[in-house]
Amino acid sequence: MKDPFVLAGKEYRSRLIVGTGKYKDFDENRRAVEASGAEIVTVAVRRVNITDPNKENLLDYIDPKKYTILPNTAGCYTVEDALRTCRLAREAGVGDMVKLEVIGDQRTLFPDIPGTIEAAKQLVKEGFIVLPYILDDPISCKKLEDIGCAAVMPLAAPIGSGLGIRNPYNLRIILEHSRIPVIVDAGVGTASDAAVALELGCDAVLMNTAIAEAKDPILMAEAMRLGVEAGRKAYLAGRMPKKLYASASSPMDGRIE
Repeated sequence: MKDPFVLAGKEYRSRLIVGTGKYKDFDENRRAVEASGAEIVTVAVRRVNITDPNKENLLDYIDPKKYTILPNTAGCYTVEDALRTCRLAREAGVGDMVKLEVIGDQRTLFPDIPGTIEAAKQLVKEGFIVLPYILDDPISCKKLEDIGCAAVMPLAAPIGSGLGIRNPYNLRIILEHSRIPVIVDAGVGTASDAAVALELGCDAVLMNTAIAEAKDPILMAEAMRLGVEAGRKAYLAGRMPKKLYASASSPMDGRIE
């Protein structure tokens, strides 16, 4: 079945995007990425080395010729820091597509919405392909789309919480009004959470902690791949309507008395 995930004009087979933090080492990270089937790998530029070739570099383990490397601005609490981080990644030759995070609160890691919108405007002007991390807020998502972002990335729950999708109704509203890809980002805890995101109609899901902090990260990466695939197929198949009362699986007509 040809059902590509199209992002910024490029087709991908996988609808799972994975991160690169919290693993015990780069090799475990590599094995998890391979097991996940992901083709897009996001990297926190301020925390994981992809810009200094003289130090141990993640790109020695995850080949940028095989994967799309998506630098992100995790750990940036101001517009200026986020802009500087994106420019640094571009200057290092990583690419123009960036995951934008402007964090507004250290405890919840919720995004600073005005700061995210301001940074997105500037990055779009500079020719970046911008994927902003944002609250599950339909109004903010629409504003970011109108600015020219390539996708919106509403959270499912706080980063690293593993709580799963807390507000499917807001996600449905975002999906109803969006003309660009909607990628659930943050809060996924297990494969069923990933499946729910795709069953709702989200185009993709991004995760890091759910895989990296599993007891067996490699096995969880495979489980996430299968969950995403199952959720997408269920969405395309169209689920049966929910009913208050039972409906017999076998018809009554022609039964033997």
